[in-house]
Amino acid sequence: MARQCENTGFACVHCGAEVQPVTNGSYRNHCPFCLWSLHVDNQPGDRLSRCRAPMQPVAVVRNRKGWQIVHQCTKCGHKQPNKVAQMTLQDDMDALVRFMRNNNRLGS
Repeated sequence: MARQCENTGFACVHCGAEVQPVTNGSYRNHCPFCLWSLHVDNQPGDRLSRCRAPMQPVAVVRNRKGWQIVHQCTKCGHKQPNKVAQMTLQDDMDALVRFMRNNNRLGS
């Protein structure tokens, strides 16, 4: 599947927000407001998962790729890191900070 086909808006399965696609050549894979995702990938960007269950944010880490939100599938337990959107249509930084404060799982 082409990235252009993947880069579409969606309604968040957790909070119901209407999420717009990013416009910087990447694609949105989680809600920028509540930070939840959907289990659609086996490997980042492949859209081959048949699970399709909601993925809860469980950690925020920083590594060589920058800040990432780690999501865990609420059905099968699969964990997947996703880059924090920082440029166009960025993630809600207040939500990110609240999550980090409440979960105290900040990676280094």
